Amino acid sequence: MPQPHPTGSFDALHGHAYASLTTLRRDGTPVVTPVWFALEGGRVYVVTTAESGKVKRIRNNAQVLLAPCTAGGTVLAPGVAGVVRILATGEWAGARRALDRKYGWRKRFADLVYAFRRKAPAYLEIAPA
Repeated sequence: MPQPHPTGSFDALHGHAYASLTTLRRDGTPVVTPVWFALEGGRVYVVTTAESGKVKRIRNNAQVLLAPCTAGGTVLAPGVAGVVRILATGEWAGARRALDRKYGWRKRFADLVYAFRRKAPAYLEIAPA
């Protein structure tokens, strides 16, 4: 995994629409994915599908790296190491509100697409490591 930024806070993500989320495969190979995110209270919230590769990798290793990036995944600044927690269904409300506020109709449309395709969501909470 690339070297993380030394500050240990997600301040570099402010003002960006996408974050590069680096997760690790079982063999330690990094997998980089651009994701929508919301920053609130020093934590980052991400939504994905419950059966996604990201979720499977996080279940094996909760250590991640987050960095601001473009929609295509070009990293714009050094990453910050974080620890991910998959939120239980009863904990989704705050994460959902934060993402809805940030992305508005685009997020609500994505939710409809997931529901139509019968894809269960997974909300992730990332704290600085």
